[in-house]
Amino acid sequence: MGIQKRKDLWKIFLVKQPITEILQSSKIRGEILDITRDLNFYCFSADPFGFEKDNTLYVFSEYYDYRSRKGVIECQSFNKELQLLSQKTVLSEDWHLSYPYVFEADNQIYMLPEASRNHKLTLYHAISFPDHWERLCDIDLGGDIAIDATPVFHDGIWWLFYMSGYAKARKKQELHAAYARELTGKWTVYKNNPVTEGRAYSRPGGSAVINKEGKLVLPVQDCVTTYGRAVRSLLFDHLSPDLIQCSVGKAIDIPASLSPYTEGMHTLSAIGDMTLIDAKKTDLSLKGIGLQIIREFRK
Repeated sequence: MGIQKRKDLWKIFLVKQPITEILQSSKIRGEILDITRDLNFYCFSADPFGFEKDNTLYVFSEYYDYRSRKGVIECQSFNKELQLLSQKTVLSEDWHLSYPYVFEADNQIYMLPEASRNHKLTLYHAISFPDHWERLCDIDLGGDIAIDATPVFHDGIWWLFYMSGYAKARKKQELHAAYARELTGKWTVYKNNPVTEGRAYSRPGGSAVINKEGKLVLPVQDCVTTYGRAVRSLLFDHLSPDLIQCSVGKAIDIPASLSPYTEGMHTLSAIGDMTLIDAKKTDLSLKGIGLQIIREFRK
């Protein structure tokens, strides 16, 4: 029985500042709003991704319960005045789900959640947005397991960036890339993978954006000292099927105003001209340790 004494507890926040400014300056300067729903004991909300539709802001996130060790995807909707309109679970499977990357292409709305425990990368599309999703296809990466897969359409090509789930690659932490002409079409794994290697910048951490120079920028997690310690920017100086070159930015400072949630940040995503982030604190309580002991004995 392995008891993990300290637990990560995450909350999601809305920052009134464009994601491009944050990635360029590595500073969060805008007004910060706590939009996390009321959490049960030893539960958290993380991995926020936003979508705007019909004057409504939708925030998709992972809701995780340490009792079940399984995440589900929740959605909160807000009006333009940022008043909460609804809150519900919109996707649940028999396996853990997180990192619900929601995006629009070809007049359809898609979700590509993290589901590496199922050893598949499944693309969903909205049958009735935002709460009815149907499996569309599995993305074949030549047997590789994708962790926190992040798609982006750039210069006529679909790109997919992900941390490899291969045991050796995951231990070292490697960022891999694949590309395709069609979102549901045949994906080709980049011939010179890994794109980057190391715990400081090899796991995607949010929505990719295009900067003022027209270059792609991907938020990545810095996990050197602990999981999800910070977010950095990964700037793609050259991006083509034949050659990928990139450079790494500084870790983004976590504002002291988020205290006690200042021990980590691992998602940065755009929602209009604002940005969604998550931040964590850790808990070391006797109640939490007792909860885990009870769960271990019930196995």
